[in-house]
Amino acid sequence: MKRRQSYITKGMKTERMLVLNEVVIDRGSSPYLSSLEMYCNDLLVTDVQGDGLIIATPTGSTAYAAAAGASMVHPSVQTMVVTPICPHSLSFRPIMVPGGVNMRVAIPRSSRGQGAVSCDGKNRQDLGRGDSVSITMCVWPLPCVNSMDHLADWFHSLSRCLSWNVRQKQKSFDSSDEGDATADDEDT
Repeated sequence: MKRRQSYITKGMKTERMLVLNEVVIDRGSSPYLSSLEMYCNDLLVTDVQGDGLIIATPTGSTAYAAAAGASMVHPSVQTMVVTPICPHSLSFRPIMVPGGVNMRVAIPRSSRGQGAVSCDGKNRQDLGRGDSVSITMCVWPLPCVNSMDHLADWFHSLSRCLSWNVRQKQKSFDSSDEGDATADDEDT
């Protein structure tokens, strides 16, 4: 499992943070829609309008990102999950980008409001116009202990913790069930 490195650039000051789950860039205390520019390896991918963005690790994909509509990703997949928070466009869906890219999210100087960033739900910092956050995969993996194996443990955790796809099984159709339904229909 890989962690993410986040670099927060505010003016001339840059701060580095290690992140296990997700980096959230949102509108902060601003009442206006977030206006963000999303870059992948310095290529402008899209202009984001909405309440913000979640950039999650596979570990973080089962938390806030999943609640916002992203897929849950196995920790051995080297990817970053990019999920919009309440996007102002119905076509803006969550995507996964390769783990080796450099993601950068900037607040354009022309933005109506400002923003904020938090890493793993902590260290919330205000962002101003022109500030940016860069996210890359950390070169040092985080070792994990498994009780069975990494695949079985992951599916077991999904079922145990999130009740993933747990529901009452549908009854089968057999001749006695069909006969009872027909008899009930004739009585009404």
